[in-house]
Parts: sequence; structure tokens; C-alpha cells
Amino acid sequence: MKKNGLKGSGWLFASPYLFYALVFFLIPLVWSFYLALTDWNLISPVYNFIGLDNFIEAVKHPGVQAAFFVTFKFMAAFVPMVIVSSLTVALVINSLPRFKGLFLIGFFLPYLASGVVSSLIVKGLLSYNSPLNTFLRGTFGLDIDWLNSPLSALLVVAGIIAWKFTGYYALILTAGFASISKEVYEAAAIDGVTPSQQFFRITLPLLYPALFTTLILSIGVSFGIFTEVYQLTGGGPNYATNTWQMEIFKQAFTNLNAGYASAVAIIASIVTFVAILLIRKLLEVWGRRNGWV
Repeated sequence: MKKNGLKGSGWLFASPYLFYALVFFLIPLVWSFYLALTDWNLISPVYNFIGLDNFIEAVKHPGVQAAFFVTFKFMAAFVPMVIVSSLTVALVINSLPRFKGLFLIGFFLPYLASGVVSSLIVKGLLSYNSPLNTFLRGTFGLDIDWLNSPLSALLVVAGIIAWKFTGYYALILTAGFASISKEVYEAAAIDGVTPSQQFFRITLPLLYPALFTTLILSIGVSFGIFTEVYQLTGGGPNYATNTWQMEIFKQAFTNLNAGYASAVAIIASIVTFVAILLIRKLLEVWGRRNGWV
């Protein structure tokens, strides 16, 4: 009887989350699968069953094809950018004798900033008559159209997101640094190991759990970019920054094609799951070599 009571109380304590998952995850997931098989336009009460037509059309659509490749382009730009910056911040903070928490809070604050606000500020800074562009034209003769060039637009968006997440990931990496025993470095110094060798052969391998977490999180962010793209480029120029979320939004709320947008969302979910799974396996190979997995 006592065991049954404990089981009952466990379900009771878990019920708020289970109810939340049911209402906001499971039901919408099932509903999206149903919508993907219809031609619902977000307004009409009629749902015409069309089978897999939405999926077939989505695979052929240039916007969806662009979203697939743009996501990996963002990943190639954003992930190294944010990992290097957060690792640098964590190294600097870890070397401080005092006030580490204060500096961590300072770097963490951008994570709390609104993506809309930061995007609008950057849009103003990169406008044609902004002080930055005026200086570049007057001093170096450079006339850069930051948001209408495919490469620069992608790098600007990746840079904003990297700035936002650097403090958050630095917090995780700082905790990883704190878990590394100082005796390891003292033994390495006695053996004549140089600082660069310590970093690559001691610090990075021992920092694997924290690096694994930040890498997986940053890769997940690459598949969920929307706010900055919506505010700055709208997916342009010529689909150069058209992410999965941007394509879903345009199809659902601009073109009023909710059934098709649901199909795109399902395809995006499958691509995200498979990509993160493969990358995770590759990271585990590195961890296995260093005795973590």
C-alpha cells in the first residue's frame, strides 16, 4: 500500500507538466499532422483531404530548399562564432581572482534582451545614413549594403544571435572550468607542458561535458532562427536568409496556406532531429576518445 501511495503521489506531482505537455505539445503535434494532409487556408471551416500533396509540393518549393541549406549556413557561421566567443569569455572570467559572478551577470544580460529590440537597433546602425556607414564611405570609400547582400546579411544575423547567446554559454563553460582540478595543471607544468598544449590537450578534453552541452544547444538554435531574420531581412535577399521558421510563417500567415505550412513544419522537425542526432554521434566519438563516453 505504501508503494502504491508513493507512485500515486509521483503522478500527482508530475501531472502539471504532463498536462502542459499534452495541451501544448502532443495535441498540436497530432493536429499539425492532420492539417498537413489538408488544404486548409486558416480561415475556411472546410478541410479538404489532399493526402501527401503538401509534402510533395514542399520538397520541390525553392523556399523550402533554400531553408534547408540556409540553416546549415547559419550553423557554419553561428556555431563557431558563439563557441569561440563564449569560450573566450569563460577563460577570461575563470582567470579573474574576484567578482566572477558580477562579470558573468554582465555578459548574461544580452540573453535576456528582446530579439525584436536588438534587431531594430542593429537595423538602425546598419542603415545607409548611419554613423558607421557614413564613416566607412567617407574614410575607406566602402559602400556596404549590409542587409541586401546574401553573405553579409547572413553574417549580421548570425552575429546578433552569437552576441545574445555568448553570456549564456559562457556561464555553462565557466562551470565546466570550475570542475577541472588545478592539480592537473600543476602536474603538467612540472612536466614542461606549454600553455597552448595545456589548452588543447588538457583543458578542451576535460571540458567535454560543458562543450558538448553548448554545441548541442547552439546547433538547436541554428534550426530555430526567426525573430532576427523577420525583423532584418524577411528571408531575403533572394532566400539567402530564409530559415525554416521564416518559410513556415510566410506560408501560414502571409499566403494563408496552413496545411502546406504544417507539412513544411513536419519536414523541418525531421531534418532537425536527424541533423542533431548525427552531430551528437560525432561529438560522442570525440568524447569516447577522451574517456567520457
